[in-house]
Amino acid sequence: MSLEIWLAFAVASLIVLAIPGPTVMLVFSYALGRGRASAWATVPGVALGDFTAMTASLLGAGAILAASATLFTVLKLVGAAYLIWLGIQLWRAKPSLDCAEGGKFAEARGTRMFWNSYAVTALNPKSILFFITFVPQFIDSTRPLVMQFVILEATFVLLAALNVVLWALLAGEMHARFKRPATMRLVNRLGGTCLIAAGVFAATLRRA
Repeated sequence: MSLEIWLAFAVASLIVLAIPGPTVMLVFSYALGRGRASAWATVPGVALGDFTAMTASLLGAGAILAASATLFTVLKLVGAAYLIWLGIQLWRAKPSLDCAEGGKFAEARGTRMFWNSYAVTALNPKSILFFITFVPQFIDSTRPLVMQFVILEATFVLLAALNVVLWALLAGEMHARFKRPATMRLVNRLGGTCLIAAGVFAATLRRA
C-alpha cells in the first residue's frame, strides 16, 4: 500500500468520524455524567466494537446485511432498542460526582460501560455496511490483501479511539464543573435523553 493511499484513507476516516453517531453520544453521555475517568472503560469498548464491525464486514457480513432487508431491520431495531434502554437507565441514574470510586461497585460500573460501548458500536448495521463499501476503495488489488486490510483496520480503530477520547475529555471537563447533585441529575437526564433520541433516530434509518 502506498503512502498516498494510506493518507487518503486516514483523512477520509477522520471526516467520517467527525460526524457524531450513537457511539459518540454514548461516550459523551457517560463522561458527562461520570467524568473523564469513564474513558478508561468506554474507549476500549469502542475500539473493540469497531474492530468487530470492521472485521465482520471484511469477512462478508456486510454483504449479507446488504442483501437481506429483514436481517438489516432486525439488527437495526435491536441496536436502537439497546440505545433507548441505556438512555432510560442513564436518565434514572443517581447523581455521581466521581467515576473513580473504589471497590467492586466501581469495577462493575466500568465493566458495564465497557460492554455497553462495545455493543452499541458493534451492533450498528450501518457501520458494517459502511465498512464494506468504504474500505475496498483504498485497496490495491495488485498487492497482498491481508496486510492492506490489517493496516486499514488498525488505522481506523486507532483514529476512532482517539476521536472518542477527545469527546470523553470534553464531556469530562464539563462534568468537573458540575458539583451539585441537582445539576448532576439534570446532566444525567440530558445524556439519557440524547441516547434515547439516538436510538429513535437509528430505528428510522434505512439502508443506503
